[in-house]
Amino acid sequence: MVSPQVTNLAIIVVMMQLSKKIAFDDPDVLMMVRGVYILSNVIILSLYLYTQSKITAKKDLTTLKYVEPAPMGSTEEPKPVTTTNMEYDRGQLRTLMKGQLMGVGMMCVMHIYFKYTNPLLIQSILPLKSALESNLVKIHVFGKPATGDLARPFKAGNSFMGQGQVKSDKASIENAEKNYRGGVKEE
Repeated sequence: MVSPQVTNLAIIVVMMQLSKKIAFDDPDVLMMVRGVYILSNVIILSLYLYTQSKITAKKDLTTLKYVEPAPMGSTEEPKPVTTTNMEYDRGQLRTLMKGQLMGVGMMCVMHIYFKYTNPLLIQSILPLKSALESNLVKIHVFGKPATGDLARPFKAGNSFMGQGQVKSDKASIENAEKNYRGGVKEE
């Protein structure tokens, strides 16, 4: 299977070449490209809302324990987290929605304020592709089992030498629970 990063790069290259051939000066063409961008975002929002309804309908109250890594460059200890699959999925979905909203905001600034039109085309495809490839959509919409790469807690993308990875093995959880002070400051 081809890596999502490779396909994203291929899509960007193809769409950049294609956008050079589109007459964005024509108001009808520009309006059509804007419509495609808006339609793409409506589809993504609908997909996320449908995923949210599936998460709520499942009510998976299975306990999930993992160790949240300390922020990069901080002296804090890794934090132990105990939650349910449903709450974890809701948090992950909230993160996806915030990311999409940030992308729309950035695109609005680039298009309305800076008058860039070419990114509208690329941003009509890549976020939709990313939404369809997200772990939550694979589990709740496409019905794939939450095992392997889809096991909770989800693995972070590319992190430098495994730093910042969520750990869910028993030894890491016990060690974090034993060492975590919960924000208590030593005098």
